[in-house]
Amino acid sequence: MKTGIALVTGASSGIGEATANRLAKAGYKVYGTSRRGAQAGQRTFEMLPLDVTSEESVEAAVKEVLRLQGRIDLLVNNAGFGVSPAAAEESSLDQARAIFDTNFFGIVRMTRAVLPHMRQQGSGRIINIGSVLGFLPMPYMALYSATKHAVAGYSESLDHELRTMGIRVSVIEPAYIKTPFDANFMAPDVPLDAYREVRSAVNKRVKEVVEGADGPEVVAETVLQAALAARPKLRYTAGGLASRLRLLRRFAPAGVVDAGIRKDLRLTT
Repeated sequence: MKTGIALVTGASSGIGEATANRLAKAGYKVYGTSRRGAQAGQRTFEMLPLDVTSEESVEAAVKEVLRLQGRIDLLVNNAGFGVSPAAAEESSLDQARAIFDTNFFGIVRMTRAVLPHMRQQGSGRIINIGSVLGFLPMPYMALYSATKHAVAGYSESLDHELRTMGIRVSVIEPAYIKTPFDANFMAPDVPLDAYREVRSAVNKRVKEVVEGADGPEVVAETVLQAALAARPKLRYTAGGLASRLRLLRRFAPAGVVDAGIRKDLRLTT
């Protein structure tokens, strides 16, 4: 089992932290990142400060890993945030730009920073943390769904471009995961009375489902599987629910999928 040097963004908690720990356990030398840098407490991996919305910060972190280790074999793009369940109309253009700047353009910045070095060494893996919302949009999560669609499209295109250079790209698509992620939700910045009741109901439903969801370790195991696969797939679902939703999206009639989404979120008509 060949491992190497791994860089994991958004590794201070949740999926990122679980992934960094799992990779370290598997034998990778792992550098996790966070906007806040190293936090107190023992870790199985080292932490570096990194803000994926800043090109200077991205370049500095990548340069530091290369200074310390001379190579990067695996990049896991996990840093991201969401807007708490709300209607698309309730977010301003500034808020839309902010979520894309982290969730999508953050991945673009990180990828552009590591690719010259991976090309030079003739090998590498890039794994992007997407979501089932990248293939099955959810009402009242329009902006987050849009960023994850962008991540999926970018990842698939990039993989085709890089295969002949010994570099592979995969996107991991979990469903609900029980993490502190929702603590970092951004509230909609232009809330409207017209959506108040249904927004509240959807928020309540999402919290109910998250309480019984898989933990972040499910995603971490899938990342490791993709990282070590001799022939990695373009897209991996993580967890049973995500796999079922993928099958539903692929094989069920559109009307059935549509009705199922609305029934699950308890939306009328």
